[in-house]
Amino acid sequence: MDYKLRKMAVIASLAIVVLIGLVVIRMNRAEKPRGNMKDRTQVPTTNSEESSAREPGQIGENLKAFEKDSTFFDADKNPYLEKMIDQTERLSLFVTSVEKDLRIRIYDYTERPVTGQDFLVKLEGVGEYRDLDKDGVIYIDGLSAGEYYVSLQPVKGYRIPEEAIRIRVKDQVEHTAIEDISYFIKTEEEIHAQEDTGVSEITGDGDKTEIASLKAATDHGKAGIDVSKKQGKIDWEKVRESGVEFAIIRAGYRESSTGMLVEDPFFKANMRGAALQGIPTGVYFTSYAVNEVEAVEEASAVLELIKDFRVKYPVFLDIEGTRSNVRTQDLDSETRTFICEAFCETICNSGYKAGVYARKSSLQNNTDTQKIDAQKLGDYSIWLAEYRSVPSYGGYYEFWQHSSKGSVNGISGAVDLNISFWNAE
Repeated sequence: MDYKLRKMAVIASLAIVVLIGLVVIRMNRAEKPRGNMKDRTQVPTTNSEESSAREPGQIGENLKAFEKDSTFFDADKNPYLEKMIDQTERLSLFVTSVEKDLRIRIYDYTERPVTGQDFLVKLEGVGEYRDLDKDGVIYIDGLSAGEYYVSLQPVKGYRIPEEAIRIRVKDQVEHTAIEDISYFIKTEEEIHAQEDTGVSEITGDGDKTEIASLKAATDHGKAGIDVSKKQGKIDWEKVRESGVEFAIIRAGYRESSTGMLVEDPFFKANMRGAALQGIPTGVYFTSYAVNEVEAVEEASAVLELIKDFRVKYPVFLDIEGTRSNVRTQDLDSETRTFICEAFCETICNSGYKAGVYARKSSLQNNTDTQKIDAQKLGDYSIWLAEYRSVPSYGGYYEFWQHSSKGSVNGISGAVDLNISFWNAE
């Protein structure tokens, strides 16, 4: 019985081998073109035949197609090359107004400002203005409200807009975010920023009863910190384990001399680090604004920087820079108050809680707190800096910075300590 089975298995295997051989022969015959060699050489090659004969790595169907294209080697007649050159050399204008001014940005097809060129723009009926610092941005102030036409003058090597742009110069500040503010925010590396580090200590607003411990918040409110590039790299896991319940992180600052808007180099890292540890955050911006327009700029800069983060606590304007030898030294109380209002209103109009940070003496002497007091308006928070065990400031405040000498695990060196009395829910 076993012998018969083996015999049948051998026969079946041979049959399968023969069948496969027949199939292979059949397929080979099917692939051979019909007719003799002479006929095959006279039959025009089809696209499908060219494709099957294509060499490995070959792009396109016919390697000799360029011979029939009269524009292939002629850059002036090549529509594809012409289109590419037209796009890369074409310039555009983006023009905005905040208050009796114009911000003109010259940008390329990638929507980035074009730098290194001495651009000249013409404001019809007014005059011409040059990009002296060659940063691709021209600012014009002191204009009367109304409609204007802006045109870019010819630039060698570039294609300029054919028609002038019509723009309305606003008569007064509208507390809304400036659309193109991102192009005015610089990094410290870009402009070699020299931040004003001489902001005076709050010596007159403190005494020896200062509490340099997070435990000060235990019986009053939530314990928090505020940080900037001064603290360097932070271990946020250790910070959370230390008992920190919230953090107010600096988004950036305005240079005290040039007035340029600068992003804090540790802002994004701090926001991500706090978020990963579940620490809710607020932000602040160190201001050296000299008018309402610049206050709207600062608010717009913050809104641009925080757009990808969840900000649960308020967005504060830090107005501590009131010492001499800075661009804000001669501001009166009314102007400072207008700056605070413009910043806060712009922030609130974008759906965030807004506030003002200042030391006690600055709140009492340099601003009209009746206009920005949280009890009065309900939308703004006061963040008081006063280094005593019990503040002597008589106004209403929702945040209290009670020490600049705090020590928290995960942070090298001293850090500011805060208490929040604000209900963040």
